[in-house]
Amino acid sequence: MEEVPHDCPGVGSAQAGRGASCQGCPNQGLCASGAGAAPDPAIEEIKEKMKTVKHKILVLSGKGGVGKSTFSAHLAHGLAEDENTQVALLDIDICGPSIPKIMGLEGEQVHQSGSGWSPVFLEDNLGVMSVGFLLSSPDDAVIWRGPKKNGMIKQFLRDVDWGEVDYLIVDTPPGTSDEHLSAVQYLAAAHIDGAVIITTPQEVSLQDVRKEINFCHKVKLPIIGVVENMSGFICPKCQESQIFPPTTGGAEVMCQGLKVPLLGKVPLDPRIGKSCDKGQSFLVEAPDSPATLAYRSIIQRIQEFCSLRQPKGENLVGS
Repeated sequence: MEEVPHDCPGVGSAQAGRGASCQGCPNQGLCASGAGAAPDPAIEEIKEKMKTVKHKILVLSGKGGVGKSTFSAHLAHGLAEDENTQVALLDIDICGPSIPKIMGLEGEQVHQSGSGWSPVFLEDNLGVMSVGFLLSSPDDAVIWRGPKKNGMIKQFLRDVDWGEVDYLIVDTPPGTSDEHLSAVQYLAAAHIDGAVIITTPQEVSLQDVRKEINFCHKVKLPIIGVVENMSGFICPKCQESQIFPPTTGGAEVMCQGLKVPLLGKVPLDPRIGKSCDKGQSFLVEAPDSPATLAYRSIIQRIQEFCSLRQPKGENLVGS
């Protein structure tokens, strides 16, 4: 999987897709479409499709294993607790689609209608789409190069019949690679509210999150804020302790230095993993857990951010 080169000109640059560092990048043609070349017609098609989606949120992480998909799932669960709020969860982690398991939807299949692919609905107001629904077995490996991944993401955004949706949450793989560039490019004209970036407290995770923040700046993707996951451990039998010590100050100090908001800190509760393995909402399973209270506070802050970023006609991402 190709990483974004450190000297990537950024998708908004006149050199996008044309610079020396763009050579060999799977997204070179897609980036060039925004810099004077013939645009990919899918961009306009997706813009039209997304007119029925009010808010679009990307969930990112620099490193794998920090709880990004768990957060995406519980963000969807939390928003969908309001029966009047329509929520869609799109899993574009092509090689590691864990959303079907976490949402309790393993074994479900996607159906096609005259208006496109139909999402798999967990509740009447919570629809889910993932490449995991297209595999014959959850153990099947997806061995695809960049262009095929990009094509799958394009199809998810253009051909899924989401209907009227208040929040589209896009769960991405870790890193700054093909899937992220494709999502940002294809959704650019449709207005992305911003990205929520997930980290854990230790420096080895923060190093990669700084790259993720840099990626957002380069592609002009607004940052809603950072969530520090696994921030302390809630032991059922004793007091809270640190599993991942914040040796350099954790996400709080990093956010202060980079001038990005810290949305909150979610402690590690063993029941979170159990809920995910059972495909159940931790917010419902453990309503009084400090982790649940942290989730709810973060979800509220994300809603407040989105309410201030209503779509502005033809404006592009970050404008």
